[in-house]
Amino acid sequence: MTEGSSDDRVRTSKLPPAFDLLAACAGEAGQNPFLFERAGIGVASPSMSGGTGVATGSATPEAIAGMGREMIVQLRELAADGPGPLAVGQIPFSERGHAWMRVPMRLVRRAGSGEPWLIELVSSDGDVRPFAPVRPMGGAPAEPFPPSQVTPLPPADGYQAMVSTAVQRIREGTMRKVVLARTMQVEAGRTLDPVRLAHRLRAVDPHAFTFITPDGPDASLVGSSPELLVSKRGLDVRSTPLAGSAPRSGDPEEDRANADALLASAKDREEHAVVVEAIEDVLGNFCERLDHDREPVLVETANVWHLATRFEGQLRDPSPNVVELVAALHPTPAVGGTPTAVATAAIDELEPFDRGGYAGAVGWMDAEGDGEWAIALRCARLDGQRATLYAGAGIVADSQPAAELDETDRKFRAFLDSLRWG
Repeated sequence: MTEGSSDDRVRTSKLPPAFDLLAACAGEAGQNPFLFERAGIGVASPSMSGGTGVATGSATPEAIAGMGREMIVQLRELAADGPGPLAVGQIPFSERGHAWMRVPMRLVRRAGSGEPWLIELVSSDGDVRPFAPVRPMGGAPAEPFPPSQVTPLPPADGYQAMVSTAVQRIREGTMRKVVLARTMQVEAGRTLDPVRLAHRLRAVDPHAFTFITPDGPDASLVGSSPELLVSKRGLDVRSTPLAGSAPRSGDPEEDRANADALLASAKDREEHAVVVEAIEDVLGNFCERLDHDREPVLVETANVWHLATRFEGQLRDPSPNVVELVAALHPTPAVGGTPTAVATAAIDELEPFDRGGYAGAVGWMDAEGDGEWAIALRCARLDGQRATLYAGAGIVADSQPAAELDETDRKFRAFLDSLRWG
């Protein structure tokens, strides 16, 4: 470890160039680590204990924006030479939930192609603490989970009934789109490890946002999201919403045919257009210039093709921090629906569970208000020996209940396979 800089509050140190961010999370079990990484770039902390932070009593847009402004104040009080402290956080899907952000006592950050830095809030003893040895990540996976250990909520027929109800309301003109989700409860029969699961998810799809975030005293939300909600760097702002999907195939010709069919699908393009219109409307209020793909582009994950639209813009001024942009955007129609209030009310009525952190947002912010946030998708809540998996599908007027059920089943199957390494 190479020393960087320090003062009476913050110490920064260079780490070896090959340092793996996941290694910063791999201490003792039960420490509630945090990870937000894409292609080796991001932030990680071994524990959310200690440090400084703020939580909201509710997750309304006003409360989230206020949280972001308060964190800016705390971060600037801790400003140091070299890389400064960062705040990391999680925002739930529903306004009834509690959002939080925290400046961890120890955090590793790698930005761009640069070297990783260890950023520490100096403890009273001032000791330099080495990272705990990395737990073994390899080895054979556990056996597939038998049906007796897996319980869907709602079951297949219940989910199809939910979709039918939503389609009827959409055709009546009550709403244009709604995203309906299912859960799957897995009783693993062993204590599940969020770091091992994240390691597997990252290996399967290294270009997704791999994340671990505390979700209760002894629980973690772990996932691999393909969707950038928003990033900000100075005046530059980006977003890449996804909506509309098709299955991948091991056969190259069939895989290409599925991709082409997705691009040509009127149903999926309608589902996607709703999201693009919303992002353009919200970010347009902040930007003097906002560009995006005129036609959806294909994004591939390990098991699903998605329609995506890449937004790039320049803010009128740098004053809105990235969390304020998150507050303005969340929940997008990619995870909620439109009109927002009608769709979220339908979700509350039709889904027999609380989404919690699923379809919320996870990310980080620095003292300049810059940062990056992804939508918490392709994820599971791990709590001891239990995992709660989440999967959803966007419902529009032409949606078919059986097809939407199949989409959620495919997402579950892929995650169940990765969970065998958890």
